[in-house]
Amino acid sequence: MPGTVLYERDGHVATITYNRPEALNAINAELRADLNAAWVQFRDDEEAWVGIVTGAGRAFSAGADLRGGGAGDATNATFWETPGLTSLENGLEIWKPTIAAVNGYALGFACTLVAACDFVIASERAEFGFPEVRIGVPTIQGSIRMPKKIGWTNAMELLLIGERVNAQRAKEMGLAWKVVPHDDLMKEARALADRLCKSAPLAVRATKEVAMRGQELPFTHAVRFGETMRRVAGATADSKEGGAAAREKRDPAWRAE
Repeated sequence: MPGTVLYERDGHVATITYNRPEALNAINAELRADLNAAWVQFRDDEEAWVGIVTGAGRAFSAGADLRGGGAGDATNATFWETPGLTSLENGLEIWKPTIAAVNGYALGFACTLVAACDFVIASERAEFGFPEVRIGVPTIQGSIRMPKKIGWTNAMELLLIGERVNAQRAKEMGLAWKVVPHDDLMKEARALADRLCKSAPLAVRATKEVAMRGQELPFTHAVRFGETMRRVAGATADSKEGGAAAREKRDPAWRAE
């Protein structure tokens, strides 16, 4: 029987799918655990260079499942009581590129996951929001991520009003990178993933890590960290392959080594 989250890899592209379509992919304790495991699998899968996350059926995810056991399951499912670096959206460090292919509702903790991804491609049917304040609880992970992602006022619109915004408004905010026809969503996500796979995977991961850590470091420290990462990446087989391919005017054969 399929789990509540699917992990599938095609070549160097892994797809993680919320898989409770009958419940609009609402996050219960089982899905939360399966999603954690899927992100760890992606992080540790040496053949997976790029990740796409999406939802089965009509929704990306409607957020915490308030019907499947009440507030207890909801808080456990969204880590309001037990925070930890167990999944991409709550801080698990994954330096591989990630793409959110948002096919419908992306609410609450699912919207936090969207904010944690490097690229967000939205179906024209997508809707985004943090409804937590409308049911009397604060948003935590989203409150930390959103101001950096989309600016203060846009973040407050989502976090404090608690209303959903459509795909076009999400693009205006800077949350969605691209809005596409619904039937083209996965094709567009895969095309982007294939473009990313043309870059040296270890160099990509080093660049992403420098970009993220550099936001928190003083400038001089960030440059020093970046130069250290440059030396580490420069000692890899892929770095040598990249130079050889350029000299020989051919496409490089990356090995992530």
